Amino acid sequence: MHMNKADLIFKETVKNIMENGVMDINPRPKYKDGTPAHTKFINHVVHTYDLEKGELPLITLRNIAIKNGIKEILWIYQDQSSDLSVLKEKYNIHWWDEWESKDMPGTIGRRYGATVKKYDLMNKLLDGIKSDPYGRRHIISLWQENDFEETDGLKPCAFMTIFNVRGEFLDMALIQRSSDFITAGNINQVQYVAFLMMVARHCGYKPGKFTHFIDNVQVYDRHFDAARELLNREAIECNPRLILNPEKKDFYDFTVDDFILEGYPREEINEKNPQLKLEIGI
Repeated sequence: MHMNKADLIFKETVKNIMENGVMDINPRPKYKDGTPAHTKFINHVVHTYDLEKGELPLITLRNIAIKNGIKEILWIYQDQSSDLSVLKEKYNIHWWDEWESKDMPGTIGRRYGATVKKYDLMNKLLDGIKSDPYGRRHIISLWQENDFEETDGLKPCAFMTIFNVRGEFLDMALIQRSSDFITAGNINQVQYVAFLMMVARHCGYKPGKFTHFIDNVQVYDRHFDAARELLNREAIECNPRLILNPEKKDFYDFTVDDFILEGYPREEINEKNPQLKLEIGI
């Protein structure tokens, strides 16, 4: 049976971790019961998808919450906020609650969207691509040491995007220091594909190549059974497409409803490859 690129890459990555990965020592994260959350990991993993060829990092081995991932992107780069109430009341997302800042209650600290706003990173990116398309400095970096010193908070995992114009296409690389791959790997990839699509539209380009560089890719010890289950599952043949509303062009005008996913058989996935419960290391 033909396996789409995302399922193939996912299985190869998880198999590599389980067979060749190294167990960490004295990890920072803990499970809710206080037990250290150990991981098995590999380093320096690169995945590339050519959006022009219809490649999309969307697996069928379990259902992926695409719209929630896109909502998180809007919270970071449109709202430019780290306020948990915005995330919950506007988008109904609660997965950041465990990382509430002690220094800035009600937020995740001077992180992510707050960093984007502080340094005007989004507007500088959009203006830079428009004014100097072939420049090689179209970068958003969320890794700002001054912000880390100002408040507590989880340091960004997906922390840098680099954009390059290539003729009629806009390519983007996502740099991520750490990925809880089974839980969020494909969510991160698809949400940043959506980010690329919005930036490309705003600047007058077609979305081109999306490359994801992950420094440390891990599977948590309490996910080992889930990893084996996912490796044993059969992928569902499909050719999903993520479509952005052609009527809109301004980055700040897009909403999650402007994204339409076609060719992704959710009902069949839920039936054949049901969702797994994955405990998170905090």
